[in-house]
Amino acid sequence: MRKLLLLFLVSLSLTAAAQTDPWSESYRLEFLGKPLDAALKIEGQVRNNEFAQLRHAWLLYAAGRFDESAAGYRRAQQANPNSLEAPLGLTLPLMAQWKWKEAADVARAVQRKSPGNYTAGLRLVVIFEALKQWQPMAEEAARLAELYPSDATAWVYLGRGEAASGNAGKAAEAYRRVLQIVPGHLEATAYLGRK
Repeated sequence: MRKLLLLFLVSLSLTAAAQTDPWSESYRLEFLGKPLDAALKIEGQVRNNEFAQLRHAWLLYAAGRFDESAAGYRRAQQANPNSLEAPLGLTLPLMAQWKWKEAADVARAVQRKSPGNYTAGLRLVVIFEALKQWQPMAEEAARLAELYPSDATAWVYLGRGEAASGNAGKAAEAYRRVLQIVPGHLEATAYLGRK
Protein backbone atom coordinates (compact mmCIF):
# COMPACT_ATOMS: atom_id res chain seq x y z
CA MET A 1 0.00 0.00 0.00
CA ARG A 2 2.85 2.41 0.84
CA LYS A 3 4.55 1.79 -2.50
CA LEU A 4 1.30 2.46 -4.32
CA LEU A 5 0.78 5.70 -2.38
CA LEU A 6 4.37 6.76 -3.05
CA LEU A 7 4.01 6.05 -6.78
CA PHE A 8 0.77 8.04 -6.85
CA LEU A 9 2.40 11.03 -5.12
CA VAL A 10 5.41 10.92 -7.46
CA SER A 11 3.16 10.83 -10.51
CA LEU A 12 1.17 13.78 -9.15
CA SER A 13 4.30 15.82 -8.64
CA LEU A 14 5.56 14.98 -12.13
CA THR A 15 2.21 15.98 -13.61
CA ALA A 16 2.26 19.25 -11.69
CA ALA A 17 5.81 19.93 -12.82
CA ALA A 18 4.85 19.28 -16.43
CA GLN A 19 2.01 21.79 -16.14
CA THR A 20 4.11 24.49 -14.48
CA ASP A 21 3.50 27.95 -15.86
CA PRO A 22 6.38 29.75 -17.61
CA TRP A 23 6.86 32.14 -14.69
CA SER A 24 7.32 29.42 -12.10
CA GLU A 25 9.59 27.54 -14.44
CA SER A 26 11.61 30.71 -15.08
CA TYR A 27 12.17 31.26 -11.36
CA ARG A 28 13.03 27.59 -10.87
CA LEU A 29 15.62 27.71 -13.64
CA GLU A 30 17.11 30.94 -12.30
CA PHE A 31 17.39 29.31 -8.87
CA LEU A 32 19.21 26.38 -10.51
CA GLY A 33 21.75 28.80 -12.00
CA LYS A 34 20.36 28.68 -15.53
CA PRO A 35 19.44 32.33 -16.22
CA LEU A 36 19.46 32.00 -20.01
CA ASP A 37 17.06 29.05 -19.87
CA ALA A 38 14.95 31.07 -17.42
CA ALA A 39 14.86 33.97 -19.89
CA LEU A 40 13.79 31.68 -22.70
CA LYS A 41 10.83 30.46 -20.64
CA ILE A 42 9.28 33.94 -20.50
CA GLU A 43 10.35 35.21 -23.92
CA GLY A 44 6.80 34.88 -25.22
CA GLN A 45 5.55 37.18 -22.46
CA VAL A 46 7.93 40.07 -23.17
CA ARG A 47 6.09 41.87 -25.94
CA ASN A 48 3.43 43.78 -23.97
CA ASN A 49 4.38 43.09 -20.38
CA GLU A 50 6.67 45.57 -18.63
CA PHE A 51 7.48 43.19 -15.79
CA ALA A 52 8.39 40.47 -18.29
CA GLN A 53 10.64 42.93 -20.14
CA LEU A 54 12.44 43.85 -16.92
CA ARG A 55 12.79 40.25 -15.75
CA HIS A 56 13.96 39.12 -19.18
CA ALA A 57 16.59 41.88 -19.28
CA TRP A 58 17.73 40.94 -15.76
CA LEU A 59 18.07 37.27 -16.70
CA LEU A 60 20.07 38.17 -19.81
CA TYR A 61 22.35 40.28 -17.61
CA ALA A 62 22.75 37.36 -15.17
CA ALA A 63 23.61 35.12 -18.15
CA GLY A 64 26.35 37.52 -19.27
CA ARG A 65 24.46 38.62 -22.39
CA PHE A 66 25.14 42.28 -21.68
CA ASP A 67 24.28 43.85 -25.05
CA GLU A 68 20.97 41.99 -25.19
CA SER A 69 20.26 42.89 -21.57
CA ALA A 70 20.93 46.58 -22.22
CA ALA A 71 18.63 46.49 -25.26
CA GLY A 72 15.92 44.89 -23.14
CA TYR A 73 16.20 47.52 -20.44
CA ARG A 74 16.06 50.24 -23.10
CA ARG A 75 12.87 48.73 -24.55
CA ALA A 76 11.34 48.64 -21.07
CA GLN A 77 12.32 52.27 -20.56
CA GLN A 78 10.72 53.26 -23.87
CA ALA A 79 7.55 51.43 -22.89
CA ASN A 80 7.41 53.31 -19.57
CA PRO A 81 9.42 56.55 -19.63
CA ASN A 82 8.52 57.17 -15.96
CA SER A 83 10.16 53.96 -14.80
CA LEU A 84 13.17 54.23 -12.55
CA GLU A 85 13.70 50.48 -12.52
CA ALA A 86 14.47 50.22 -16.24
CA PRO A 87 17.29 52.80 -16.29
CA LEU A 88 18.68 51.52 -13.00
CA GLY A 89 18.69 48.05 -14.52
CA LEU A 90 20.40 49.42 -17.62
CA THR A 91 23.34 50.57 -15.51
CA LEU A 92 24.20 46.94 -14.69
CA PRO A 93 25.06 45.65 -18.18
CA LEU A 94 26.75 48.97 -18.98
CA MET A 95 28.94 48.69 -15.90
CA ALA A 96 29.66 45.02 -16.65
CA GLN A 97 31.01 46.14 -20.03
CA TRP A 98 33.01 48.97 -18.43
CA LYS A 99 30.91 51.57 -20.25
CA TRP A 100 31.43 53.84 -17.27
CA LYS A 101 30.51 57.19 -18.84
CA GLU A 102 27.27 55.87 -20.32
CA ALA A 103 26.36 54.15 -17.04
CA ALA A 104 27.11 57.37 -15.12
CA ASP A 105 24.93 59.37 -17.50
CA VAL A 106 22.04 56.94 -16.93
CA ALA A 107 22.49 57.04 -13.14
CA ARG A 108 22.56 60.85 -13.18
CA ALA A 109 19.37 60.88 -15.27
CA VAL A 110 17.72 58.76 -12.56
CA GLN A 111 18.93 61.20 -9.92
CA ARG A 112 17.38 64.08 -11.84
CA LYS A 113 14.03 62.28 -11.83
CA SER A 114 14.44 60.99 -8.29
CA PRO A 115 16.81 63.16 -6.23
CA GLY A 116 18.48 61.18 -3.49
CA ASN A 117 17.85 57.82 -5.16
CA TYR A 118 20.05 55.40 -3.23
CA THR A 119 20.67 52.90 -5.99
CA ALA A 120 21.64 55.57 -8.53
CA GLY A 121 23.96 57.20 -6.01
CA LEU A 122 25.60 53.92 -5.09
CA ARG A 123 26.10 52.99 -8.74
CA LEU A 124 27.78 56.38 -9.31
CA VAL A 125 30.09 55.76 -6.36
CA VAL A 126 31.09 52.39 -7.83
CA ILE A 127 31.65 53.99 -11.24
CA PHE A 128 33.86 56.72 -9.75
CA GLU A 129 35.83 54.07 -7.89
CA ALA A 130 36.34 52.07 -11.11
CA LEU A 131 37.55 55.25 -12.82
CA LYS A 132 39.75 56.12 -9.82
CA GLN A 133 37.98 59.47 -9.55
CA TRP A 134 38.40 59.68 -5.80
CA GLN A 135 37.09 63.15 -5.05
CA PRO A 136 33.83 62.74 -7.00
CA MET A 137 33.51 59.33 -5.35
CA ALA A 138 33.89 60.88 -1.90
CA GLU A 139 31.43 63.67 -2.73
CA GLU A 140 28.76 61.26 -3.95
CA ALA A 141 29.35 58.94 -0.98
CA ALA A 142 29.03 61.93 1.37
CA ARG A 143 25.64 62.74 -0.18
CA LEU A 144 24.56 59.15 0.34
CA ALA A 145 25.80 59.14 3.93
CA GLU A 146 23.90 62.35 4.62
CA LEU A 147 20.67 60.96 3.18
CA TYR A 148 21.14 57.45 4.60
CA PRO A 149 23.17 57.99 7.79
CA SER A 150 22.79 54.43 9.09
CA ASP A 151 23.99 52.85 5.83
CA ALA A 152 27.46 51.43 6.39
CA THR A 153 28.11 51.04 2.67
CA ALA A 154 27.87 54.79 2.08
CA TRP A 155 30.33 55.44 4.91
CA VAL A 156 32.75 52.77 3.64
CA TYR A 157 32.83 54.38 0.21
CA LEU A 158 33.25 57.79 1.80
CA GLY A 159 36.20 56.45 3.78
CA ARG A 160 37.76 54.93 0.67
CA GLY A 161 37.27 58.07 -1.38
CA GLU A 162 38.71 60.34 1.29
CA ALA A 163 41.64 57.99 1.94
CA ALA A 164 42.48 57.78 -1.76
CA SER A 165 42.18 61.59 -2.01
CA GLY A 166 44.74 61.96 0.75
CA ASN A 167 42.26 63.20 3.37
CA ALA A 168 43.29 60.87 6.20
CA GLY A 169 41.31 62.72 8.88
CA LYS A 170 38.06 62.62 6.93
CA ALA A 171 38.68 58.99 6.02
CA ALA A 172 39.22 58.06 9.67
CA GLU A 173 36.04 59.91 10.64
CA ALA A 174 34.05 57.97 8.03
CA TYR A 175 35.56 54.65 9.07
CA ARG A 176 34.79 55.37 12.75
CA ARG A 177 31.17 55.84 11.71
CA VAL A 178 31.32 52.49 9.90
CA LEU A 179 32.44 50.83 13.14
CA GLN A 180 29.49 52.36 15.00
CA ILE A 181 27.13 50.79 12.48
CA VAL A 182 29.01 47.51 11.96
CA PRO A 183 31.34 46.84 14.91
CA GLY A 184 34.36 44.88 13.76
CA HIS A 185 33.99 45.85 10.08
CA LEU A 186 37.21 44.54 8.53
CA GLU A 187 38.04 47.42 6.18
CA ALA A 188 37.31 50.09 8.77
CA THR A 189 39.24 48.24 11.48
CA ALA A 190 42.23 47.75 9.17
CA TYR A 191 42.28 51.41 8.13
CA LEU A 192 41.99 52.73 11.66
CA GLY A 193 44.58 50.22 12.86
CA ARG A 194 47.14 51.85 10.56
CA LYS A 195 46.58 55.27 12.12
